Amino acid sequence: MAKTLTQMAADIVAAQASHVSMSADEMDAALKKVFEVLSQIKALEEMPAEEAVDEKLARLRTTPMRSIKRNYVVNLEDGSKYKQLTAKTLAKFGLTAKEYRKKWGFPARQPLSAKSLSARRRKAAKALGLADKLAAARKAKSQTPGEKIAAPAKKKAAPAKKKAPRKRKKS
Repeated sequence: MAKTLTQMAADIVAAQASHVSMSADEMDAALKKVFEVLSQIKALEEMPAEEAVDEKLARLRTTPMRSIKRNYVVNLEDGSKYKQLTAKTLAKFGLTAKEYRKKWGFPARQPLSAKSLSARRRKAAKALGLADKLAAARKAKSQTPGEKIAAPAKKKAAPAKKKAPRKRKKS
């Protein structure tokens, strides 16, 4: 009779606990993590042959951060390569960038673009001084109206002198 995923997870954690002392919380966390990984493996194994993805994509799906390469990023949904995963590309799979990051375990602020593209954008932003401008804007926004440093008042132009009417020469 085949073991269930729960039984296999319990056996794995029990074997680990026999070599390393673990608290009850650590055992609970380890059980959940092992069960989750076993479930993912089982789901990959049970895919029909038509839908089975190649071995390389399957490895990338287990470690999604490796899908972001220097010159391209691999879409973990279909295995295609892009410079950047755009909203339009992800919409084909019914996902937003936020949902894609959550599904595959990326950090919320992880750019979904090739490393070289991110580096070029970072270099351009530094050249334009965008970081300094952003810091100044945030500082100005955080200050209350009374704290803001008043800009020097513009000097009003002196009123133009009126010319005295010309006197006509008498001939």
